[in-house]
Amino acid sequence: MKYGYLIRGGTVVDGTGAPAFQADVRVVDGMIAQIGKGLEQRPRERVFDAAGCYVTPGFVETHNHFDAPMWWMPMLEPMAAYGVTTSINGNCGFAAAPCSDNAEDRLEMVKIFSFFEDIPIEPFLSVLPWDWRKWSEYRASIEKHLALPVNFGSFCGHIALRLAVVGKEAWERPSTKEEIAKMCALLEDALDAGALGLSSNMLDWDQKGRAIPSITASDEEWSALVDVLARYPGKTMQVILGNFIRYTGVEDMKRLEAIIGDRDIKLQWLNLPPKKGKPHLLELYDMHARYKAEGRNWVPTFATQPLASTITFYSSLVFGQAGILVWHELIEAPTDEAKTALLEDPAWRARARESWDNVYPGTPMSRPEERFLQESETGIGPVGISLAQLAADTGLHVSDALAEWLLANGFGSVIMNQLPPMRTNEEIAELMADPQAICNVTDAGAHGQMLCGIGNNALLLTTLCRDGDYAPIELVVHNLTGKLANWFGLIDRGEIKVGKAADIAVFNLDEIEQRPIERTFDVPDGKGGRTWRYTRAPAPMRLTMVNGTPTYVNGRYTGQFPGQVVSPMVEQPLAQAAE
Repeated sequence: MKYGYLIRGGTVVDGTGAPAFQADVRVVDGMIAQIGKGLEQRPRERVFDAAGCYVTPGFVETHNHFDAPMWWMPMLEPMAAYGVTTSINGNCGFAAAPCSDNAEDRLEMVKIFSFFEDIPIEPFLSVLPWDWRKWSEYRASIEKHLALPVNFGSFCGHIALRLAVVGKEAWERPSTKEEIAKMCALLEDALDAGALGLSSNMLDWDQKGRAIPSITASDEEWSALVDVLARYPGKTMQVILGNFIRYTGVEDMKRLEAIIGDRDIKLQWLNLPPKKGKPHLLELYDMHARYKAEGRNWVPTFATQPLASTITFYSSLVFGQAGILVWHELIEAPTDEAKTALLEDPAWRARARESWDNVYPGTPMSRPEERFLQESETGIGPVGISLAQLAADTGLHVSDALAEWLLANGFGSVIMNQLPPMRTNEEIAELMADPQAICNVTDAGAHGQMLCGIGNNALLLTTLCRDGDYAPIELVVHNLTGKLANWFGLIDRGEIKVGKAADIAVFNLDEIEQRPIERTFDVPDGKGGRTWRYTRAPAPMRLTMVNGTPTYVNGRYTGQFPGQVVSPMVEQPLAQAAE
């Protein structure tokens, strides 16, 4: 039986940035059908009491990596408990499609995705059906095999394209003209089938010290892919710059300028660095101002909160990504006995010290004062102090101090990054007021044992609007909903307007918080058991609704799966959408 819904008595913040207003909202057949005061209940219509609450569009997650985890995490919790209704995936050049017919090359794509996004490889291989080669077939497989709790949008990944066509040699060499033509054809297939655009990556280096395949790609390859995108004006080119690890962001952006030239490309570049960041990266602010003055639709994404990242010793990308490659050997050692043998080997210890001394300067591991001993498997300790303090207390090199601590405390122990805030609240509010900058980068779906977390939206709402007078709630909600939906071309949703899809969040601002992280054991380990990831308790929302169907109501998940694969509908330049 199909019901309509009447959300009664709330304060509507419609996602456009317009002033809030008191109104009821009627939902019929998955759409917002009526907005007004004092609406009467109709037959077969359920009433939801929103008194004392804000009624907003559902929140959009700008930057997720659920391409694989959504196959084994059916509810994608805690998304619904934080009002999330749309998830954007296929970011950073990493994607599950296209992929090669060659099983070995396909495994290479899985391995690179698994390593950089810190997603367990076992369920990646055993749970996904792999009944696709093209992106269009990947979408068809999602729609055939999965029920979605949120709307799912995805880019076609440049790294996936290169590995699908060039195979493992994509790490080592540029593509041939014939290979570039094949990549362009696969990109066209993806764009025709509803991909958001093309994502790529100028940031990452792997655990062997190699630049990832998208960095290896020639300008000729990049230019050919840009030519394809130029024929699809509603689509986005997304590129993550080297703004940490190696601090190459300015040079990367200049390379993109030369590649794109005067072609009319809709570009999303990640990330605009914090103003307290490295001085030479601040040139990106001047470049952003110039792009706006030139009328380019080039939009930076800005993060508001650092990753709540942890270091574990059975599976972690932290040492490899930081360039401490000898310590990554410990992560890859298959047994506790093998790990112990490394830690007790004087030759390994010497190589490990040298490797640590050559850490990439833009990674968290370069700052041991911000790495804290969080959990001890044996209980011996110490815990609660930083790696820097441990080294000072023991009189050892930080590498040796950590080695001794692990031998005493066990490989199930955990180190937590305690990073300072990335930006001041004033800086976040200033960027939110920029009509050509977008936020809500959480990396959720990746790094489960680090927690790149759902819940930043609640933190922004409480910090900026409830606990401080930094930004009006209308501006914050606009940045988390309508501004994002319009940027990605999802113009059928993202605002509380008649005729839009009923993606809706209802919450009492005094009740919600970004809750602390907690462990949940729901990730298949490939051996019939489960391993853990971090998640959060509910914010909670009073109501989350996706396409007119409640997914979270008054403290509980409903178990409904009303999400859809969503695609850009028309081009909507961000500056135009804000007017």
